[in-house]
Amino acid sequence: MKVLIVNTSELTGGAAVAASRLCDALNANGVKTMMLVRDKQTDDITVARCGGALQNRWNFLWERFVIWLSNRLSRENLFKVSIANAGIDITRTKEFQEADIIHLHWVNQGLLSLKGIRKVLQSGKPVVWTMHDMWPLTAICHHAYECTSYQSECSECPFLNHPGRHDLSYRVFRRKQQVLHGIAGHLSFVAVSQWLADKACSSALTGAFPVHVVPNVLSMQQFIIVDRIDARTALEAEERYVIAFGAARIDDPIKGFGYLCQALRLLVEQGRVKADEVRLLLFGQVRDGQVLQQIPVRYTHLGYVDDAYRLSQIYSASNVTVSSSLYETFGQTLIEAMACGSVPVSFDGSGQTDIIVHQKNGYLAHRLSAESLADGIAWGLQCPLSPQDLRRSVVRRYSESVVAQQYIKLYNDMLK
Repeated sequence: MKVLIVNTSELTGGAAVAASRLCDALNANGVKTMMLVRDKQTDDITVARCGGALQNRWNFLWERFVIWLSNRLSRENLFKVSIANAGIDITRTKEFQEADIIHLHWVNQGLLSLKGIRKVLQSGKPVVWTMHDMWPLTAICHHAYECTSYQSECSECPFLNHPGRHDLSYRVFRRKQQVLHGIAGHLSFVAVSQWLADKACSSALTGAFPVHVVPNVLSMQQFIIVDRIDARTALEAEERYVIAFGAARIDDPIKGFGYLCQALRLLVEQGRVKADEVRLLLFGQVRDGQVLQQIPVRYTHLGYVDDAYRLSQIYSASNVTVSSSLYETFGQTLIEAMACGSVPVSFDGSGQTDIIVHQKNGYLAHRLSAESLADGIAWGLQCPLSPQDLRRSVVRRYSESVVAQQYIKLYNDMLK
């Protein structure tokens, strides 16, 4: 059995990291797996590039231009939606033609057009599509927030400045229906959490297809427990309490960084901690540096970190790792933190609820409540769980062999 994993990027973004780790896990478990990407960033021989640089750039810019034009020359929400009007025909590639199973992941921003997706689905090869956000089940948005129009038919899209009955979302929704028409039996969707699976099952686009739940995989060899004292010394974080927070972009509104700052402020004001005995470790990019000015405790911004050992140091140094996202389809930083012995604290109501069992292996705060998040952080700082117990809970559910075997079973079922 030969599997081809398709993702826009090899390493940039949560979906790319998850897809790359799955590729490694499948190869380690005896399945010959290649990865096909638009943006190749290493010399890994299991990763192949598709499309030329000029073509890829044109596809990306053309899609953004059409969105900008349809939104009456507004850049607002320009990257919160995708319309897949341009892309690469991957069915012509050697990697596609040699594969037995095609496994799509995040394919936006010029990798696959809707026409290209249709060609993949009509190729006769079984297709698995792992959803890392909501785009496969909506018309154009990657996260629908409170909108439920996708359950019947997208229109009046809140991400458009001038929504209407037959707006851009309505037109793309209709095209997606045409793409998926008559494909039953060749396509299975995978959600990385039960929360996302429930959304997919309720969608007028994906509800008629099989939807499986398989979590993201984590390499237990890469994410390790580092001695806490050594880790704190290396990071110059020798306060009594250390808290970690990370995201690809810390100031992305969906990451809810403001809620974390409010929660920390409450902890200080209520006398549960002293401002000078807490160190906040931040990792990820920041576009607007002013957001860091609202942090009420000592902090260190480590910038973008993609080295697994460095991340292991950060998590191991931390008593608690916080995710204050408005929505998470999964919660990759949470399982990374647990593998390194840090207690996860997060809002409930989305994908994190698959990972955290409240007050058993972490804390689920009431959604969008800074007060509840403060309670969770306080609980985590005094949590009696050992780092080894937290790590064992990750090994049982997210290690390479566990997740790979779930996908291998799905592949075999589809080949039958």
